[in-house]
Amino acid sequence: MTDIFKVSPLIRLTLLLLYIALTAPLPFLSNFTHAAIPASWLAVGLAIGFVFLYGALSDRVILTDEGISLVYPQWFPSFLRKGWSLAWQDIKALKPRITGQGGIVYYFVSKDSEQAYLLPMRVVGFARLVKQVEERTGINTSDVRPLAQPWMYLILLVFTILLLLMDGWTIYTALTLPH
Repeated sequence: MTDIFKVSPLIRLTLLLLYIALTAPLPFLSNFTHAAIPASWLAVGLAIGFVFLYGALSDRVILTDEGISLVYPQWFPSFLRKGWSLAWQDIKALKPRITGQGGIVYYFVSKDSEQAYLLPMRVVGFARLVKQVEERTGINTSDVRPLAQPWMYLILLVFTILLLLMDGWTIYTALTLPH
């Protein structure tokens, strides 16, 4: 049996739109202010950054009878983010760690190497994923909760849309005002 968990579309959409909102005006403002970096170079760099962000948000968690894996698309450079794979019998524990912002993330700890592997939390069906981990490893996961709730991403999406509206005004102004 194979089960695949992908990144939540709400999270992916929100983060991709936020990237666009934060970077879209830059080439236009570069032209308007006569910056040293040509707007075309900036636009190409930002487009490459978007592709890398899209790739980073395209990871999948795959559960099989043998183990759990985190994989990225084949086209995504492995030097940026590497996937991992862990057999069920090699999982010793699921350890919580506090983030710098006070949230809690969880790491799989392997029996052999004492390496830690981050439990992906941005997936659709996170509760089902955690339930399957508990069933296959015997580790109690009753306290495991996702780091961010969907309402948090909805709020971020609303503010991102407002920022995109402001970007539209900024780009319009940069294109129509004499410089």
